[in-house]
Amino acid sequence: MTTPTETAVLEAADAIIAAFAATDTDAYFAGFAADASFVFHPEPARLNSRAEYESLWAGWVASGWRVTACSSTDRLVQAFPGGAVFSHTVSTSIDSADGPDAYVERESIVFRADADGTLIAIHEHLSTAPTESA
Repeated sequence: MTTPTETAVLEAADAIIAAFAATDTDAYFAGFAADASFVFHPEPARLNSRAEYESLWAGWVASGWRVTACSSTDRLVQAFPGGAVFSHTVSTSIDSADGPDAYVERESIVFRADADGTLIAIHEHLSTAPTESA
């Protein structure tokens, strides 16, 4: 079992972030394992598979939602034998049927290193970021 390099983790995370920023459904979900789980603060329950998230995403896109910008700051990679945790602050701008919106959140992505060393995300957790006045 190998420990992924920081560069490899950042490349895997950046591929997910870039696909999200482009609202590129296929490329975005290609970064996640089929059995990945997702915890998003606006959702009432954990999503227990990529398919559950893909269904939610499809509904957003069908309603006119799309990402218009996404940036990643305050990045941290914590690698361990067989995987890594990537955490960052993510600033996202979207457009939707309700009009444009923007938000800043904190996100953690847990990666598993497959037998060939390829990193695949197995969990994503999105939380609110404290406001400057907090």
